[in-house]
Amino acid sequence: MFDLIPFRNRRHGKVSELEDSFNSLFSNFFNDFMDISGFSFKADIKEEEDKYFIEAELPGLNKEEINVELNDGRLLISASRNEVVEKDEDNYIYRERSTGKFQRSFQLENVKEDEISAEYKNGILKIELPKEEPGMKRRRVIDIN
Repeated sequence: MFDLIPFRNRRHGKVSELEDSFNSLFSNFFNDFMDISGFSFKADIKEEEDKYFIEAELPGLNKEEINVELNDGRLLISASRNEVVEKDEDNYIYRERSTGKFQRSFQLENVKEDEISAEYKNGILKIELPKEEPGMKRRRVIDIN
């Protein structure tokens, strides 16, 4: 990295190390939320008394490019985009490509797995996840030997 004062590097000592660690912390923190391919999507999650409702914005995708699965209370929405557009202009071919994979996961508790429904229309994925009645918690007294 270049400094404004190239011949007098004033970055020495513990303060510089602390600053570098601090910058690295925030850089890595935000990289975890941003997909490297540049594709991401917005999602809204609403919890009602008897269900969860998720709306995810996935414009420009076909239904076949989207995958939704639930595993141990974690809902995973993933998609893969592989698009090639060719245009013939002035004796040459102009090509645009947009490719990438992305995913997001959400932790949801007490979901009735057999009753989940999903619909994809006009770039919006809507998922309804009915809730199970939470199991009664048992109290167990453990003997100490």
